[in-house]
Amino acid sequence: MRIDIVTKEFPPEIYGGAGVHVAELSRVLAQHVDLHVRAFGAPRDPGFHGASVTSYATPDDLGNANAAVQTLGVDLRIVPDIAGADVVHSHTWYANMAGHLASLLHGIPHVLSAHSLEPLRPWKAEQLGGGYALSSWVEKTAYEAAAAIIAVSDGMRKDILRSYPNVDPAKVRVVHNGIDVGLWQRDEGDDAIRALGIDPARPSVVFVGRNTRQKGVPYLLKAAASLPAHVQLVLCLGAADTPELAAETARLIGELQSQRDGVVLIERMLPRHELIQVLSHATAFACPSIYEPLGIVNLEAMACGAAVVASATGGIPEVVRHGETGLLVELEQVTDGTGTPLNPDKFVADFAAALNEVVADPARARLMGAAGRQRAEEHFSWESITETTLEVYRSVLASAPAVP
Repeated sequence: MRIDIVTKEFPPEIYGGAGVHVAELSRVLAQHVDLHVRAFGAPRDPGFHGASVTSYATPDDLGNANAAVQTLGVDLRIVPDIAGADVVHSHTWYANMAGHLASLLHGIPHVLSAHSLEPLRPWKAEQLGGGYALSSWVEKTAYEAAAAIIAVSDGMRKDILRSYPNVDPAKVRVVHNGIDVGLWQRDEGDDAIRALGIDPARPSVVFVGRNTRQKGVPYLLKAAASLPAHVQLVLCLGAADTPELAAETARLIGELQSQRDGVVLIERMLPRHELIQVLSHATAFACPSIYEPLGIVNLEAMACGAAVVASATGGIPEVVRHGETGLLVELEQVTDGTGTPLNPDKFVADFAAALNEVVADPARARLMGAAGRQRAEEHFSWESITETTLEVYRSVLASAPAVP
């Protein structure tokens, strides 16, 4: 069976959970099928754990076009090369149109994995302008036509059916994201964190993620003002999506730094060994997201033995067990797709209270971290996720109409 995966992110160009998912799934999937990965971006090593990898750059004549138009240009370059595949599997809206058109052109089933949904990320209009209308159209078209949709959580499945009522519920399957617990293991060393300016003798609250509206960084920064003075706040923070968000977070970080020490800002993507050490020394890992289909970063923190404090939204409650592997913070949200808390001040106060509860009892936090590690090992292995994904491929092939 030949499977062609289409993705915007692939090693070494990974900046989010979808990229981690594709890389780990591909690593294991290549052991079972003839796997071809078609990725956006610069040339890569053509071999990846037994998979064949081809990269596709933005067409030169679209260099100054809207980002969404550039994406469609890359999709069109990919479509002809999918000829000969049995199934095409796309990840995120960036790749969905390549999968959809390849399905029509080559007469093969299109499976797509839902890592996020455009209707639930309306702030992207700030980045893409009219391109957001294009990305939304691409996603809707692909979802309604796909042979099968893989949702990374039950919460995501519900979001899909609510956002796209024309989608047949029978074709939406839940296959959780996973974690390689062999790679993500607790590291008690402190050389890396010391080099980053983190004091291993002090408790720490750690955030890792992109600075996008969905990650809720401003809420965390406001909550952090209530942390005890001896607790560090470690922010492994990616670039902001918009200048407005960059200015807001910079102001809040500046206010914190003027009031307390121990605010450590790391504005680069850390190599895995450094990130593992940061997570391993976290008293609490903070995930204040207002939209999170599952949250691989929570699994990474759990695998490193960190207690997780997270908002109870999307697929997070399927990963974090309240009172066992961390604490969940209830979040009532508006229903306009923005995910904005109905009462932002209450959410900030509740998040601060949960963080303080965890950092006040390091022994309990360590027990939560150990339980999180065990849960990651038992329920989120890539081997079981790959087998479930293969079942989806087999099911769409079994029900696909014969090609004349």
